[in-house]
Amino acid sequence: MTPDHPAGRAATHREATGHAGAPRDGTPRAGARYEVWAPSADELVEVAVDGTRHPLTRDPTRAGWWHGDAPAGDYAFVLDDGRPLPDPRSPRQPHGPDGPSRAVDHTGFRWSRTDWRGRPLPGAVLYELHVGTFTAAGTFEAATHHLDHLVDLGVDFVELMPVCPFPGKHGWGYDGVSLWAVHEPYGGPEGLKRFVDAAHRKGLGVVLDVVHNHLGPSGNYLPAYGPYFTDRHHTPWGAAVNLDAPGSDEVRAYLIGSALAWLRDYRIDGLRLDAVHALADDRAVHFLEELATEVDRLATATNRPLFLIAESDLNDPRTTTPREAGGQGLAAQWSDDFHHALHCALTGESQGYYGDFAETPLAAVARTLTRGYFHDGTWSSFRGRHHGRPFPPAHGHRLLGYLQTHDQVGNRALGDRISATLSPGRLACGAALVLTSPFTPMLFMGEEWGAATPWQYFTDHTDPNLAEAVRRGRRREFAEHGWAAEAVPDPQEPATVLRSVLDWTEPRSGPHAGLLDWYRTLIRLRRGTPELSDPDLAAVRAEFDDAAGWLVVHRGRYRTAVNLGTAPVAVPLGGEAEVVAGYGGYAVAGDGLTLEPDSVALLRL
Repeated sequence: MTPDHPAGRAATHREATGHAGAPRDGTPRAGARYEVWAPSADELVEVAVDGTRHPLTRDPTRAGWWHGDAPAGDYAFVLDDGRPLPDPRSPRQPHGPDGPSRAVDHTGFRWSRTDWRGRPLPGAVLYELHVGTFTAAGTFEAATHHLDHLVDLGVDFVELMPVCPFPGKHGWGYDGVSLWAVHEPYGGPEGLKRFVDAAHRKGLGVVLDVVHNHLGPSGNYLPAYGPYFTDRHHTPWGAAVNLDAPGSDEVRAYLIGSALAWLRDYRIDGLRLDAVHALADDRAVHFLEELATEVDRLATATNRPLFLIAESDLNDPRTTTPREAGGQGLAAQWSDDFHHALHCALTGESQGYYGDFAETPLAAVARTLTRGYFHDGTWSSFRGRHHGRPFPPAHGHRLLGYLQTHDQVGNRALGDRISATLSPGRLACGAALVLTSPFTPMLFMGEEWGAATPWQYFTDHTDPNLAEAVRRGRRREFAEHGWAAEAVPDPQEPATVLRSVLDWTEPRSGPHAGLLDWYRTLIRLRRGTPELSDPDLAAVRAEFDDAAGWLVVHRGRYRTAVNLGTAPVAVPLGGEAEVVAGYGGYAVAGDGLTLEPDSVALLRL
């Protein structure tokens, strides 16, 4: 639905404590106090579920703010003579993004892990999962039943893909709206809290993926209220979120308030920020710097580590450089350069952005392992220009390294994982390079056992015109790359999401079980071996032969050797060594190692 109000009216809603929730103190009771920012409105009314109207009055001390008392329960706001709209800071949308809002009493939840003090990000291993396809039920509750699997695997943090409300039941979550609320089909606010509480009981931290660079095309009522977006900048999604134009102080406060609410009210341990390169901001203090400052303040107040992880393709180390050194102060960022180089080495693909890495892929892997960025001021043929700047070598832990992610699987035409075409041995080689790297490793759900299920692009748009536009756009995009339209899965088809659900019988069988054991072994070795988690890129050395297909990574006394070629190879180790762990065919003789194709060995001198 598209609201029928003109732009120029902003509405946010805050409690007396400054955090999310509809009533002033978050308690759903009669006489709750509401505050809304709507600077251009001539009249603002709260409408209760029974239809009664409760006018709000202007706040004489704060320009643009309105306040009033009203009964609790489901409610909406009416600006002037418009129709009822959800609260922009709604803590719950029980009837979906288009319905009325509802208060949440965050003080009413009884946390069982009251002594949780968080976990630091450096030295950790993350596991990215999508709640809707992690299990057949697609709920927080169902996901908690597999937390023991993650504990046994050895990961430290679960990274949830976005959970804000979006139309329908199924979706990736990046078209979310109502940035303070939780998708009801997943279990709503209570479900998320129970999941976080259960994870903390198991010793697992929780990271949440949040989207500040745009809102979804359906159910986004912010433009109806006011200057949450600006034509000063443009993004792939249209007008940019207003971070630097008139009214941007309140927009920034809205986004920061949402971020802090996840960390405070839901006890999330860290946030992953989607596509921060699309956060257009010309102000002297960038939005990311302001957000990081506020998160650090909350960490001090709550006495637990809280952190931000950016997705950025800028290859700019200032994103993760401390603020006192002139950076924005985020803890880490995703490293697509490492992924692209490793993907090319394993698959031989060279289309699109892989072209920059495909000519000598093992050299590209070696470059990222020792320099962080592949493009650190070098020419990018994909971009047609030079790209990036050098990364500080002492801080490899500020880069997340991964073999697969939701983007790198789901944005393929068929949503095919690399396990669909690569042998278990080749997958094991990739896993070893990730989990013995100087980066902070991250896995994508099911990767650890070489899941045979794809992870495809799926939507459940309730607007038939939008659904058809998405369907046609997806097929048109891949038709330009040679795919037949009928071969591209229909995002709206229920079978598309069903195909993407993990099959939890797989980890117990055949090659899947063997690969899962390999991942467990690698994570255990990484945790118990300081050399394998050392983030100093300057301490990493790599030898390789792109023609023969072998690579040896030196990590102190340890060597990670892989053979991605088609014939057995003999690789140098630099001294006599013993095999600590291996997958495939390998043999040590003196200071040399013989590796069969698609084999990997981890050795200690």
